[in-house]
Amino acid sequence: MLTVALENLLNRGLPRSPRARALCSELSGRSVAVEVDSIGRLHIACTGITLAVTRGDAPADATLSAGPFGLLSLLGPAAQNAVQSGAVRISGDAELAGKFQELLRLLRPDAEEELSALLGDVAAHRLTGLVREGAHWGRRAAETGLANVAEFLGHESADLVSRAEGEQFLRGVDVLREDLDRLQARVELLQRRGAR
Repeated sequence: MLTVALENLLNRGLPRSPRARALCSELSGRSVAVEVDSIGRLHIACTGITLAVTRGDAPADATLSAGPFGLLSLLGPAAQNAVQSGAVRISGDAELAGKFQELLRLLRPDAEEELSALLGDVAAHRLTGLVREGAHWGRRAAETGLANVAEFLGHESADLVSRAEGEQFLRGVDVLREDLDRLQARVELLQRRGAR
C-alpha cells in the first residue's frame, strides 16, 4: 500500500521535468535499494518510462543505507555532506546511486501542490504556511531553551564555565605553553653553551 502510494507520487512528477525524464530513460533497467535503519528496505527500479517501487531484498545495482534523517538529507542541498560525514552509506555503483539521488530530488513532491489536490488551493496554502510557522516557532523555542539552560548552568548553578571564562582560560593555557616552549629553548641553548 505504502509502496504503491510512493510509486504514484514519484511517477506523477515525471511528466513535469524534462531532466527527470532524461534521467529515467538513461537509468532504464537499473535499480537502487534504499535501506532505512531499523525500518525496512525499498527497491526502486527504473523501466525507462516510470519508476517501480517494491519492498524486499531484490538485488540492486546500488544501495543507500541510512537512518530516516540521513535519507531526508540526501534530498536537500547538503546531500554531499551527508555522504561524506557517514550519515549515508553507499554500496555498489556510486555513480548510479548519484543519478538516482538526482532523479529522486527532481521528483520530490511539493507538499502544497499535493495538498491542493485534496483540499483546494487556499486551504493547502494556509495549511503549509501554518506548518512552516510551527516549525519556525519550534526551532526558535528549542534555541531559546538551549540558551536558557546553558546560561543557568554557566551562571546560576556554576556547573559549567561561561564562554568568556572558558576562552580566557584557553588563552592563558596557550600563553603558558608558548612561554614554556621559549624557556625550554633557552635552557637547551644554555646547556649547549655549557657543554662547550
